[in-house]
Amino acid sequence: MPVHATPVPILKDNYAWLLRDSGAGALALVDPAEADPLIAAIEARGGRLDLILLTHHHADHVAATEALRARFGCPVAGAGADAHRLPRLDYALDEGEEVALGAARGRVIATPGHTRGHIAWFFADGAVLACGDTLFSLGCGRLFEGTAAEMFASLAKLAALPGETLVCCGHEYTLANARFARAVDPDNAALLARIGEVERLRAAGLPSVPTTLAVERATNPFLRAADAQALGELRARKDNF
Repeated sequence: MPVHATPVPILKDNYAWLLRDSGAGALALVDPAEADPLIAAIEARGGRLDLILLTHHHADHVAATEALRARFGCPVAGAGADAHRLPRLDYALDEGEEVALGAARGRVIATPGHTRGHIAWFFADGAVLACGDTLFSLGCGRLFEGTAAEMFASLAKLAALPGETLVCCGHEYTLANARFARAVDPDNAALLARIGEVERLRAAGLPSVPTTLAVERATNPFLRAADAQALGELRARKDNF
C-alpha cells in the first residue's frame, strides 16, 4: 500500500510533512519545527507518531524534534554525516540506506548544496520525495554551505526519479520563485500554466505543493540548468532578484 503525504503549515512559510503508510497506518513526520500545530495534526489522526525524519540541521526544520519525541515516544532518523549538529538520532543513515514506515521503506538520498549534510527521503511506494530545502517548486535552496556543483549533482539525482514523484518541499516559496522563473524563462508555456495554477491555489488559501517531478522538470529553471556553472549563475541572480 502506498505512502500518502500531507503538508502541515508551520512557522511563517514552512511545511512539515505527515507521511502515512496506508497499509499499516504508520505515521512519520518530516522536519518538525513547531510543536503545537504538529501535535494537533497528529492527535487529529489518532495520536500515533511512529517516526520523525529530518532533512537538515536548520532550526526551522528541527526545533520541535525533542518535544515531539517526548510526546509520542518515537525514534528520530537523519543523516549520519550531520549527526553532530542534529537532534539525537536513533537512526543515523547514509546515502542508500533505508528506514521502515510500516510496510513502506524510505531511502536516503544525499543532497548537499543548501547544507553539506542535507538529505532527502524517497518512498518509492507512493512516489513521495521529502526534499527539505534542496528542491522547491520552481526553485532550489540557497547555497549556504555547498557549491553550485554539489547542488547541480543533488538536483540531478532528484530529477532522475520517476516523473510522478511528489515533491514535498520545506517551504511555501512558489509564488516568489515563479516571479524569478518567469523573468529567466518567459516563453515557457508549461511554466506560465503552472504559475496560473499556483496563483489560483494560493488565492484560495491552499498549498502550492506537492507538485511532481514531471512538472518541475518542465518548469523549474534550476532543474533545467545545463550545467553547474549555469546553475550557479542562476542561483546568484535569484539571491539578488
